[in-house]
Amino acid sequence: MSALPPSVRGVPASPNRRTIVVQRPLGRIPVGNVQPQVEGGQFPAVAVVDEEFTISAEVFREGHDAVNATVVLTDPTGAEHHYAMTCTNVGLSRWEAVVCADRVGPWTYRVEGWSDSYATWDHDATIKVAADVDTQLMLEEGARVLERAVSEVDRPERSQLLLREAIERLRNKSLPTAERLGAGTAPEVHRELTARPLRDMVSPSPEYGLRVERHRALYGAWYEFFPRSEGCHLDEGTGKWVTGTLRTAAARLPAVARMGFDVIYLTPIHPIGQTNRKGPNNSLDADPDDPGSPYAIGSEHGGHDAIEPTLGTFADFDAFVAEAERLGLEVALDLALQCSPDHPWVHEHPEWFTTRADGSIAYAENPPKKYQDIYPLNFDNDPAGIYAEVRRVVEVWISHGVKLFRVDNPHTKPVEFWQWLIADVAESHPDVIWLAEAFTRPAMMAMLAKVGFQQSYTYYAWRNQKWELEEYCRELAGTAAAYMRPSFWPTTHDILTPYMQYGGPAAWKIRAAVAATLVPTYGIYAGYELLESVPRPGVEEQIDNEKYQFKNRRWEDYEPGGPREGQLWMADYLARINEIRRLHPALHWLRNLRFHSADDENVIVYSKRRLVGAQDDTIIVVANLDPHTTRETWVHLDMPALGLDWQAGFVAKDLITGNSWQWGQHNFVRVGREGEPVHIIHVRRF
Repeated sequence: MSALPPSVRGVPASPNRRTIVVQRPLGRIPVGNVQPQVEGGQFPAVAVVDEEFTISAEVFREGHDAVNATVVLTDPTGAEHHYAMTCTNVGLSRWEAVVCADRVGPWTYRVEGWSDSYATWDHDATIKVAADVDTQLMLEEGARVLERAVSEVDRPERSQLLLREAIERLRNKSLPTAERLGAGTAPEVHRELTARPLRDMVSPSPEYGLRVERHRALYGAWYEFFPRSEGCHLDEGTGKWVTGTLRTAAARLPAVARMGFDVIYLTPIHPIGQTNRKGPNNSLDADPDDPGSPYAIGSEHGGHDAIEPTLGTFADFDAFVAEAERLGLEVALDLALQCSPDHPWVHEHPEWFTTRADGSIAYAENPPKKYQDIYPLNFDNDPAGIYAEVRRVVEVWISHGVKLFRVDNPHTKPVEFWQWLIADVAESHPDVIWLAEAFTRPAMMAMLAKVGFQQSYTYYAWRNQKWELEEYCRELAGTAAAYMRPSFWPTTHDILTPYMQYGGPAAWKIRAAVAATLVPTYGIYAGYELLESVPRPGVEEQIDNEKYQFKNRRWEDYEPGGPREGQLWMADYLARINEIRRLHPALHWLRNLRFHSADDENVIVYSKRRLVGAQDDTIIVVANLDPHTTRETWVHLDMPALGLDWQAGFVAKDLITGNSWQWGQHNFVRVGREGEPVHIIHVRRF
């Protein structure tokens, strides 16, 4: 276990004293404003293996000599990878390079500015020789620059021969002057000096951290269910509920896999307390047979390192994980750091909780919501003890095959705790991924990502208008992409927005398709296939919330031979969306999102493009965000963003319906209730 933060170890703060700021020497070639930077380099930027992203900087020098710049990525082994930068606003000193990392681990990056002696000579010689000014001197200086390029930079033998031949011709006074100059400025010489430049006065920026992780940290389709509901039923004899188990939940996994999901996310599976157990719809009147909230963790059967006995045993859990892996699914487990009044921690470590003036332990509240069945942890009295115990618990589940944790309400725990925990786990388990369920203030949501959470729930559920989706997603795919990866969920077991309550089937299609194509990671809560849209009065959540009771969705009725065979059309729609995502790598990435325009303010248009070698995958999405009306409008495409000339045409194939059209820059579309509300279009070039 790595060292605890100073505040946890009890290290006293430094005494107040005047701080002297020491400036970092610039170097001969100034390099400034390196981007991305996360909190000025305090935290690493993030990427996944083979994810392309842009590093930029301002690089300049005094006078008129040419400067150039290089990005240097250093991999976990210490090997350096150089990327040539390009000046993107000639004369204004902004340099950029698109880079990517090829393996998981801690990387660093820096930008090196340098004097470009060859470019300086090329520029000056071209002008002076044409004007017959210092002609012989300029040709000799060119030969000397190329001699240095041969002797000071490692090159293949054929490249050395190329440059030596150019040197000989530059000095060969029997040749015409234009031919001598042309030998030193030939395209092949330019290419060689670009690939392996002669770099003088190299001036590096500071090193910045880059955390590179596996692709699942960025891309995946999640499916959430409550294990106790999968296979639950009413006993005809007793009229009482019979709980589902981990074994019956495993029987649901093939259906989830058939829909094309990548991750199966389980709400807490730990023992549930009896004290203040909640009844249906969060009531305080629980019957003895009510299952209680799985977020009220802990009973005489154990706490966070145990399994609710009615669900099964660790052998059953291992069998569940094995079945998920067989079907290509990863298992994500809810980590909810809170306790029922019956949790062993309450009795063994009462100092881990907040005691009120009357001697009672404070229960959780999120006004107007009250959770009398839950005690939140207080990290201030014995942080070292809590840190160590949570780390032990996490290791238990990792040892049983869990590599993803969906963390409940992380914004109610100290941020430095998450920074320590995630880093400590990563030392021995770098493939573990953490999803923050933090519907909270933007600053807190961002900081949780900066300290290590690979993914974050977002405000997507409440962003319904075109302008607000575009504004939000430009932020997420732009500056925020350096540290935060969004996960879009149309609904959760706690969220059912008015858009979903009243939008009808079109709303459920729109929100799923847009979530799945705007960002690489999205999630669906079980019951989405059934359009479960009836709210509990006064709140944005479903009536008969599954947190407090069993829910038998009778999936078997929709199977072949069942009374509702063939009626589960939303499951087929989700399966098609996930198939499109899987087949089109453009949808696996975040930073490649580009918006286009439409005349109708209710129609959103965006694209994603992934170019790898000769393979060009481009997807355009046209979505009518108004679930109540069919819309007809013109859409206007930014053709260069699609890799096409402004006047080019292409075949637009709708991957939902299979229809194809001839498209160009301006196109008429019809989307809405009377047809498909979303076009997911594959660009086929002529």
